[in-house]
This record gives sequence, C-alpha cells and structure tokens, in this order.
Amino acid sequence: MNEWFLLARKIKIHPLFWFVLGIGIITGYFREVLMVFMIVFIHELGHAVAASYFKWKINKIELLPFGGVAEVEDNGNKPFREELMIILAGPIQHVWMIGLSFSFAGSSFWSEQAHQLFLNHNLVILLFNLLPILPLDGGRLLQLLCCYRSPYKTGMATARKLSFFILIACMIIVSFFFSFHLNIWVVFSFLILNNYLEWKQRHYRFVRFLMGRNAFVPKRPIKTIRVDDTMIIKDVMDLFERGVTHQLVVSSQSNEAPIYVPESMLLRAFLGNYSKIRLKEWLDSTEQNDFRMIKI
Repeated sequence: MNEWFLLARKIKIHPLFWFVLGIGIITGYFREVLMVFMIVFIHELGHAVAASYFKWKINKIELLPFGGVAEVEDNGNKPFREELMIILAGPIQHVWMIGLSFSFAGSSFWSEQAHQLFLNHNLVILLFNLLPILPLDGGRLLQLLCCYRSPYKTGMATARKLSFFILIACMIIVSFFFSFHLNIWVVFSFLILNNYLEWKQRHYRFVRFLMGRNAFVPKRPIKTIRVDDTMIIKDVMDLFERGVTHQLVVSSQSNEAPIYVPESMLLRAFLGNYSKIRLKEWLDSTEQNDFRMIKI
C-alpha cells in the first residue's frame, strides 16, 4: 500500500493539460479528450508499475497535452530483460483495456458508439507508440536491440540515426494525407525536439553509462577485448557493451607478453586525467603490481 502511495505522489500534471482539457469542454469534445488522457495515463502507469517492481527509481509520471511520460532513472547498465519488460508493460495495457471495452460494449453504461471511439483511440495510441522513433516505446525497443551484442556507444548512435530517418519518412508520408492537421504536427515537433536532445546529450549519456558501471555491478558474464597499446583510452571505452564485464588484453608492438587489465582500472583512468592518452603511456606510468596479470 505504501508503494502505491509513493507511486501516486510521482504523478505530475503539466499546466497545458488543463488548457487542452478546457478547449475540449468548450468545443464539445470533453469526453474524447478525457478518454485519450485516461488511455495514455494507464499506458504510462504500466511502465511505472513495472519499473517499481524491478526497483528502478521513478522520477515522475507526467501527463502532457499530447500524451504522457514515465521518467525512470536509467544509466544504461540495467539488465536487458528488465528494460524489455518495462518497455512492453505500456503497450500491454492496451490489450486488457480493449478486451474490457468489448466485454461491456452495448451495455447501459457503455454504448456501442463509446466502445468504437474507445477502440479507435486505443489502437491509434498503441500503433503510434510502437513506431521505432525515440522516445516512443518502439524507439526504445529499437535502442535496446541496437545495443544488444554491440558496443553501447555504437548501438546508441545507430538507434539515433534510424529513429531520425524513420521520423523524417513518417513526416513526408503524413504531409501527403494530413498536411493541415495541427495536432499531428505538434506531436512531430515534440519528436523532433526529443531526437535533437538525444543527439545533443549523447556524450553525457555515454559518460553516465561508464560511471554507472562502477555503481551497478551485478553478476555479469566476462567478455575479453583485445586491444593494441597504441590505442587511446577513450577509443577503448567506445568498445564497452551492456550486460557484460570486460577484461582487456593489451598487446604490445614490441612483442612483450600481453597485459590483462580489469575493466574497473580502465574506468578509473578514463574518469581521471588519462582519457586522451595512449594505453602504453598509461601502462608505463602505472606500477605493474596494480594490474592483474592473470585472466579474471
């Protein structure tokens, strides 16, 4: 019960929500506006409940004029399975809502007209959210897929590019059929802004991912990365992946025995003052005893 109370306290209502609601009352579309926001709220609540179940920190659940957002704390190091379940928890809510509407359709309090309206809104919101565009659920699934078995930085960059190109393609297609539909272009403006912010914050997100690897250390499989000692440390960090703990095997051009460097030591070097120097320089400046010379 206490968890539900804490979750309810995270709910925020954007001031423009009341403006849109007022417009709905004035224009006679109050029921439709209320229905859409209820669907969106339940959708976002699904994400929040799943995040709460996996003990993710929930910052807020906010109702916006054009939808909603469940903002959770994520540094990119959570298990793939957990993030997948949290992403899918939103779209799954539409299944039971549609089923419930069918079961009550034609009753005294839920007319066939209300059922059709509710069904249409549900399907539109569900299909829209599954578009592979950030920050929609489909975009987050795309991001998760791109980062699976690929370096985190590469995967995130690929997801951003695909998201942007798909967004542009959708805008071109929509312009032929709904060129004067204001609501659609407001939503597209929101998506363009979010994709721009994703690109602008790419370096911050990558550093947060690296910093989070020290703060969140579950039992993860070991993955060996073989690198040359002429590589710059920040370029080595670009090879780091989600869901694994790395062991670096540093080879030397002078045919010396390779050195096994734990991920934790390279992270400390990157977050210190060594990010722009070569591995060889860093190794030479560090006592050999600081390294584990056997595989981990």
